[in-house]
Amino acid sequence: MPQTMDIQAFEEARPRLLGLAYRILGSLADAEDAVQDTFVKWSGVDRSGIDNALSWLTTACTRRCLDLLRAAHRRRVDYVGAWLPEPVQISSETDPETDLDLAKSLTTAFLLMLERLTPKERAAYLLREIFDRPYAEVAEALDLNEAACRKLVSRAKAHIDQAKIRHATPPDRQDRLLAAFQEAVTSGDPAPLTALLSSEIRLSTDGGGRVPALLDTLVGHEAVIAFLTDPLTRYWAQFHWRNADINGDRGIVVERDGETAAAVSFAYDESGLVTDIYIMRNPDKLTRLGPVAIR
Repeated sequence: MPQTMDIQAFEEARPRLLGLAYRILGSLADAEDAVQDTFVKWSGVDRSGIDNALSWLTTACTRRCLDLLRAAHRRRVDYVGAWLPEPVQISSETDPETDLDLAKSLTTAFLLMLERLTPKERAAYLLREIFDRPYAEVAEALDLNEAACRKLVSRAKAHIDQAKIRHATPPDRQDRLLAAFQEAVTSGDPAPLTALLSSEIRLSTDGGGRVPALLDTLVGHEAVIAFLTDPLTRYWAQFHWRNADINGDRGIVVERDGETAAAVSFAYDESGLVTDIYIMRNPDKLTRLGPVAIR
């Protein structure tokens, strides 16, 4: 295979590899490192015996992600406050129905659900259920037999189905929530927002120990509304707000003096009520909040 075709095969696979790596790691920076490491390995391997470039690249990328995930878990033991996945804006030109299905596996709620699985459960589920890879390939990537992989996928699927997070909330419902959220923070009037919140609404902020942020998750209408209409109103009322598609759903980017100060995303139950508000304040996770081509 000529070198130009080798590079073309990798570039064609790159959005898919980046999407897999991001879902496993929850960090775009770490995902890009994993994909780059995969390219370096691809560049140095004897490709004469490789029949399926995508399968080889997927296996190599998965294994590198699992190595990075173990290191990431050690770092997160000492993480200050809540850890949230790095927010991304998705740039895609593929089929809308496929985009919708993939987008549901990029939401903050889904990525946090994956965090509750073991690394191999996470990888097996993603490879099989999201990227539709054959069990033989999943087994090779995880260095397990197919029966063990089927058990991993089954356990992961049971946990994810029980959480009921892979469903689509109508865009008009999301737009209504964004307007009500901004109204609550900028004017201090929570009435329109309160009607859209679940009774067990949770609010989490990730400052990474770099900027002021809540150390504990707030739970319930009273605590969440009090936070939004008092300290947050004082800090954010005069900032520039813009709506953005964050992790497959509608979200908000808050800017101060032309720089991103925060990104806000939401999770919904099957009836469309908001179950979670996620506020990213960690500047390390906000530096590249722009369109990313991932699958």
